[in-house]
Amino acid sequence: MKKFFKIILWIVVVIVLAFAGFLLYITIVDYKPEPVESLLPTENREITVVQIDTLNLISWNIGYAGLGAEMDFFYDEGKKVRPTKEMGRKYLNGVKHFIAQTDSIDFWLLQEVDFKSKRSHYFDEVDEITDLKKGTHYVFAKNYDVPFVPVPPSDPLGYVKGGMITFSEYPMAEATRYAYPLIASWPDKLFLLDRCFILTRFPLATGKDFVVMNTHNSAYVYDSALRIKELNIIKQKMLEEYAKGNFVLAGGDWNANPPHFMPSGNYNGHRFVPSKVKMNDNTFPEDWIWAYDASAPTNRQNYQAFVKGENGTTILDYFILSPNIELLQVKTIDLNFENSDHNPVFVKIALRK
Repeated sequence: MKKFFKIILWIVVVIVLAFAGFLLYITIVDYKPEPVESLLPTENREITVVQIDTLNLISWNIGYAGLGAEMDFFYDEGKKVRPTKEMGRKYLNGVKHFIAQTDSIDFWLLQEVDFKSKRSHYFDEVDEITDLKKGTHYVFAKNYDVPFVPVPPSDPLGYVKGGMITFSEYPMAEATRYAYPLIASWPDKLFLLDRCFILTRFPLATGKDFVVMNTHNSAYVYDSALRIKELNIIKQKMLEEYAKGNFVLAGGDWNANPPHFMPSGNYNGHRFVPSKVKMNDNTFPEDWIWAYDASAPTNRQNYQAFVKGENGTTILDYFILSPNIELLQVKTIDLNFENSDHNPVFVKIALRK
């Protein structure tokens, strides 16, 4: 009996040491981006002034082509970790088809684009999607780089690398990655996204700039003080640029309902469930514009595979415009979450003279 307990003790010691070694390794190799990083090469670039004042944009969280309609997800009270390789390929091809066949878009803001992650079967989504957009300008900002995500224990998420892409029909005078503050404690922060937004700048014929920000804000964080701390990073930058007389637009996955959001009409047959996190009236000055389409959702709940009218849906993806930008049209492109747990959002704007 004494020998048996000694063996058990050694097994426990080995497990504890292995886990401690794993945490030490993850801590050492943890991705630590700088607060501000340039995404453009340093050599001189020829910048073209944007001559037109009416522009079209689409923002879409593509869900790393791993959260299409057939999927549920363990983080959201589902059971699945990743789609089959064949299903993941179908989702990625569907995302690429939508991007390729959607014309007359001046700017694309994409979130959750993987490159060589286990959860997306090591498809290089960045390479495949940028290959579709040859001839346009783009920047990529990494926001997820973890050698091994150990949950769920039965089938770990594993190696994850991904980020965000901004495409533009116009050369960028500036493209900068701004880090959001880490709002999780150790060791949780080792396995979560290092969130950020991408700022891109485009000179106008008027001498001012059109400033586009692509954002992906935190999910699963319900502490309002922490969320406000994160949101203030992009808010202050937007207000600063507007104070210079520039035209400012931010779009992406905010992981929060806009202020007082309620769906309109029959919500295109979907079931509405408000998000746990909501933006406040005082998030931005009252003359700033919240651009979203209340007639269809942009995000679905992932506790089960998607069934229209059953899964809860809401709006987390939208644009915020400075007062000198006129909103001409905004529309959720309802794809019934076929290839992502988010729908793309289209906006048409005019830069006021």
